[in-house]
Amino acid sequence: MFIILGAFVYADVTRELPSVEILPRLLNPPDGLLLEPSRIYDRTGTQTLFTFAPIDAQRRYIPVNEQNPQHIPANLIDAVIAVQDPQFRKHSGYSLQGLDDANVHPTIAQKLIGGLVIYNEPPSLRRAVRERILAAQITAQFGRTQVMEWYLNSAHFGNYAYGVEAASQLYFGKAVEQLTLAESAILAAASETPALNPLDAPQVALQRGREVLYVLNGLGIVSDEATELALAETPEIQSAPQTQPEPAPAFVNMVLAQLDSQLPRDRIERGGINIITTLDFDLQKQAACVTEVYAARMAGLVEPNEKCDSARFLPSLPPAVTLTDSSASALILDPNHGQVLAVVGETVQGEETPLVTAHRPGSSLDAFVYLTGFTRGLSPATLTWDIPDEGVVQNFDGEYHGPVRLRIALANDYQIPVEALKAQMGIENVTSIASSFGVEPNEQVTMLQLAGAYGVFGKQGIYFGQNMDDEFLPTTVLRVEGVDRSMLLDWSLPQAKPVLTPALAYLMTHVLSDETARWPSLGRPNVLEIGRPAGVKVGQTTDGLDAWVVGYTPAHVVVTWTGVRGRDTNETVTPRFPAALWSALMQTASGDAPADGWTVPQDVSTITVCDPSGMLPTQECPSLVSEVFLNGSEPIQADNLYREFGINRETGLLATVFTPPELIETRIYMLVPESARDWALSAGLDIPPASYDAIQAPPVNPFVNITEPKLFAEVGGVVKIVGTAAGENFQYYRVQVGKGLNPQEWIQVGGDVIAPVENAVLAEWDTSGLSGLYAVQLLVVRTDQIVDTAVIQVTIK
Repeated sequence: MFIILGAFVYADVTRELPSVEILPRLLNPPDGLLLEPSRIYDRTGTQTLFTFAPIDAQRRYIPVNEQNPQHIPANLIDAVIAVQDPQFRKHSGYSLQGLDDANVHPTIAQKLIGGLVIYNEPPSLRRAVRERILAAQITAQFGRTQVMEWYLNSAHFGNYAYGVEAASQLYFGKAVEQLTLAESAILAAASETPALNPLDAPQVALQRGREVLYVLNGLGIVSDEATELALAETPEIQSAPQTQPEPAPAFVNMVLAQLDSQLPRDRIERGGINIITTLDFDLQKQAACVTEVYAARMAGLVEPNEKCDSARFLPSLPPAVTLTDSSASALILDPNHGQVLAVVGETVQGEETPLVTAHRPGSSLDAFVYLTGFTRGLSPATLTWDIPDEGVVQNFDGEYHGPVRLRIALANDYQIPVEALKAQMGIENVTSIASSFGVEPNEQVTMLQLAGAYGVFGKQGIYFGQNMDDEFLPTTVLRVEGVDRSMLLDWSLPQAKPVLTPALAYLMTHVLSDETARWPSLGRPNVLEIGRPAGVKVGQTTDGLDAWVVGYTPAHVVVTWTGVRGRDTNETVTPRFPAALWSALMQTASGDAPADGWTVPQDVSTITVCDPSGMLPTQECPSLVSEVFLNGSEPIQADNLYREFGINRETGLLATVFTPPELIETRIYMLVPESARDWALSAGLDIPPASYDAIQAPPVNPFVNITEPKLFAEVGGVVKIVGTAAGENFQYYRVQVGKGLNPQEWIQVGGDVIAPVENAVLAEWDTSGLSGLYAVQLLVVRTDQIVDTAVIQVTIK
């Protein structure tokens, strides 16, 4: 039974076991794949962005054989064995030590297998066993000498120096066969811990070299005399080689970060790999130059002497502002393919750094609060009140703007409306919506995440990118190839992730691309108006230390960030700063391309509504606007924000049916809710009077009067209206009723009566279903077109 079980286990462990014949292909000259350093290229494959080597040249393979004029000296081999694998000459290539830890490689043969053959297998006991099987195979098949030669020609010694020849030239400026014992000891120590190399940690490297010498002496490999001579030597370490500035250091870091989930960094750095990225080299150069000029201006420094053509697009920054401790960064994305075209790392005082860090989103994610509302029946036309509340939220401009449409609140970054909407929608629903775009409202956000999220709006609800380690993002990589043209990774075709309906995406784009909607906060004209349709969202934090602008056209998404680095400074930023950079970069990216916009989806309608209520227009509405709605969510109610009132111009009070007509004038007022009354008064807004004219019944006309019911009587059911309608030139009379003290609308009771009536029933009024204060009016029309009236007020119970 145990034999059968063991056979099954062995079969599973050795299933699809890689061939050890890969090692000669990787390492043997002249065509060994790892003899060519890995390189990162732009999207054309012609411009080199980064080379994983101290000097951009082919690596040299040095044999162990001492008969060869160029060979690896025995003292270096001995030092590496003493440090890395003391039992190298005795075991069969593997050790059972560390079997329970797949990250431990106790022998040189295992290091070769782990780093070059099964590097892409996840750590596990199965991998640890397979590593040892393969290590035994290469030792048996190729011999210890070959294993050692391969290892020394592929080991990492720090600073992308792979192989002993590269390390010897980098650190000591000499061929490997010329190394002294002391220098060999230093390189042996560096092979064990590449970070502690002679350039990055010179004192530590020298000390560790001495420790290796003591080990060699203790093992009897080096005599006491040779040890003393080596300890007395002070190896001369070379200065770091001069290198050309990297054209896109932040982009390269982003590339490597994205590849971490696909290909181990160590395997990339070892060599033999070409990474073709999404970078547009010319656009990157322009973007970096524009950002450097912008950052220099912001810091109050002299601008670079050699400006780029695109710097002419930079508008002026706010006057008399210098931010000495500021930083700026930018990213340009092709949302149609989910590919990053340019990245400029955080640029400080005109100098770009390789840093692309996450920052606090501030209000840059507010669009997803509004989007949550749109998914639940609200629209850009929905009324919201920007008035003081009981909370601590304040608008960035320190002002209140009263009743506004959601469109205006979103476009101008008003914070009180968005907080009210967030409370109405529920933070859990907002978070759910935002998460589907790859952003989290309560966490820091990267430029890449923002670009991908807002690109969805511009692409009618589709997110183009790649799924990387359970996170969907735009990519910086097109493909990864071996130098032999073998394909290791192909991301040239993007994945498509539906996030939003085209109609909802269009609603958001319609708001964010509305230039007139932004005028209240940014003025007219402003830097975000670039001569082509563009959806733009500004964002900032309440402490003024971070400001964003993310905007998109059908072809590009541009994200710009500006921040103040010191938290103990009085300097602050607003979106007007990154808006200047955004404007220049979007114009640079767009070039002479057609100024395309977005097509209206079939399930979106455009109708005229009253501003700012978003309801159907009435005669009282002072301003009409066109608004967009999802089909079926259009308003069906007439505007009730504005209403016409009759005012006694002498008293300033509400007119009643008893106010003399010659004193009544009509005025239109905004009906302000009680919660906004204080704001309205402080804003100097005219509000309707709360009181009516004093009621003084006119003298009784013996020919035109109502005697029943009595003035201010309580009535109900069918009411008999008794009175007189007579006199000279009588033509006809009618009875009509209206709600309130001064009805704006009258309803006739019965028809016109052509026979005079004296102290008798004029009409019968069915009050079923009615309640409250009503006016009853008798009109007597005479043949000479004179109209006499009589009015009473009654209350229907």
